[in-house]
Amino acid sequence: MTSGESSVGKDEAADVPVWEQRFRAPRVSLPEWAEEAPERALFVSNATGTYELYAWDRGTGVQRQVTDRANGTTDGVLTPDGRHVWWFSDTDGDEFGVWMRQPFEGGADVVAVAGLAASYPAGLALGADGTVVVGRSTDDDGSTVHVVRGGVGEPVEIYRHRESAGVGDLSHDSSLLAVEHTEHGDAMHSSLRVLRVSDGGVVAELDDTKGGTEELGLAVLGFSPVDGDTRLLVGHQRRGRWEPMIWDPVAGTETELAIDLPGDVSADWYPDGSALVVGHSFEARGELWRYEIDSAELVRIETPAGSVSGATARPDGSVEYLWSSAAEPPVVRSTAGGVVLDPPGAKAPRSVPVETVWVDGPGGRVHALVQRPEGAGDGPYPTVFEVHGGPTWHDSDAFASGPAAWVDHGFAVVRVNYRGSTGYGREWTDALKHRVGLIELEDIGAVREWAVSSGLADPERLVLSGGSWGGFLTLLGIGTQPQAWTLGVAAVPVADYVTAYEDEMEALKALDRTLFGGTPQEVPERYAASSPITYVDDVRVPVYISAGMNDPRCPIQQVENYVDRLAARGAVHEVYRYEAGHGSLVVEERIKQVRLEIDFVKRHLG
Repeated sequence: MTSGESSVGKDEAADVPVWEQRFRAPRVSLPEWAEEAPERALFVSNATGTYELYAWDRGTGVQRQVTDRANGTTDGVLTPDGRHVWWFSDTDGDEFGVWMRQPFEGGADVVAVAGLAASYPAGLALGADGTVVVGRSTDDDGSTVHVVRGGVGEPVEIYRHRESAGVGDLSHDSSLLAVEHTEHGDAMHSSLRVLRVSDGGVVAELDDTKGGTEELGLAVLGFSPVDGDTRLLVGHQRRGRWEPMIWDPVAGTETELAIDLPGDVSADWYPDGSALVVGHSFEARGELWRYEIDSAELVRIETPAGSVSGATARPDGSVEYLWSSAAEPPVVRSTAGGVVLDPPGAKAPRSVPVETVWVDGPGGRVHALVQRPEGAGDGPYPTVFEVHGGPTWHDSDAFASGPAAWVDHGFAVVRVNYRGSTGYGREWTDALKHRVGLIELEDIGAVREWAVSSGLADPERLVLSGGSWGGFLTLLGIGTQPQAWTLGVAAVPVADYVTAYEDEMEALKALDRTLFGGTPQEVPERYAASSPITYVDDVRVPVYISAGMNDPRCPIQQVENYVDRLAARGAVHEVYRYEAGHGSLVVEERIKQVRLEIDFVKRHLG
């Protein structure tokens, strides 16, 4: 990004539709900085038209593109001394590969850990003394963790299990390793194990799945950044939501934190280990706080209304954070004042703000976010229900170019945080077991009824749309609710659940076993009830499907099975296949996909 050129020049911008300008506008992620070299940073940007990694020397201001691959790169990390950038190399988005290493100043890429075969990534931790910890996942081995102690010698396996597991964090002195695991067979609720790096011996266990009827999860948030400090920041669900506590696996102590905020709470350390940056998410909006550990004082960090996508405390005590709202594009700000990292080139045009709606559903009140087209009167509008993926995710008051494109074309956009979404408590997130997809559609259906009865949505022009899990719910919805929707637009969906299970990556098989209560052979009736292909003959509306040829999450063959069934009965449908994985990191490819979706909807809605 040293040239600072955007993919759209100033003279061209006037001729480019506003919705395309949002996709093309240069963006940056929150910069990650090296622990021992804070002036060296790493971030992701789409400045060249493809999302790639960039090294940034904050002292000199020099920025350098690190990776340059046809389908983009977003997985990378700095070594603690800032001397190298590690990045994950897969093949055209298939997520199966090895870690590479490149000098911070530039140079040849080399395989970072010799002797480890390609795998799906399952976490990475790098120590200040050169220690390397690599998590791997394969169909044959399950989950394994390998260590190169002090960065010297061959990798040594110190953990293995058939169930999903991953690297959590390495203590600052590289003596302890925290691993998240699901050895109990519940892939939605992890337990923690701390190992000695020297010999792989177990130091301590933390397992909230034992001794009770409730399924509670734990998450590694990070070891203290102070040498010799064995405190580990942990996320837990003991009070029905995500919140942090401090666990010292060596001393055997657990310290509750007096953070009395509604909704989910996460945290990260200040560099001196005396305080925490608290991220608070509640009802689709986010904010930041500072928590003093000794005094338990909680002080608000002022941020604009909207969503904070990430935050990091710098050595000088300032906090840098990535902020946006549905109306305003993302920007990296600092509590010290000003914009931290402002990419050159045309800025993304703003969009319209979201309205908050609460609708009574069969499982409780459902939260939805609504955007209305400007200057289009009071409605009813043609309406797109844009269903989020995950399912453990939630739509928020954050900038999103896809929904904004629909609004620009005169559509209202409704996004539903159905049961299964994060951000509304553990019970809400865990509600979809054994009736996968059907529960979410009950909530989406309730919001649909509100949208029509309130006069927002035209019942003759209702589009059900989504990507990944949202694509799955789209195909399932037009099959199980055939009278409710006018069109279906599904991106990288699960379409045939049994075939998807057979072909998907191992970590997702573990999640499916948790959601359904077993494999397709053990509970075939549950997979059949939740599989879109079961209802394909009931589909009565035109369907648009896009799929990545190298997708390990929603593999292509199960999509082809569904499409073949549509074609066999002469159903109106269109399919777009592209050479990438679970989505694309190439801006022009993403614009092409949205353009095809909009064109399909306009042709079939009239």
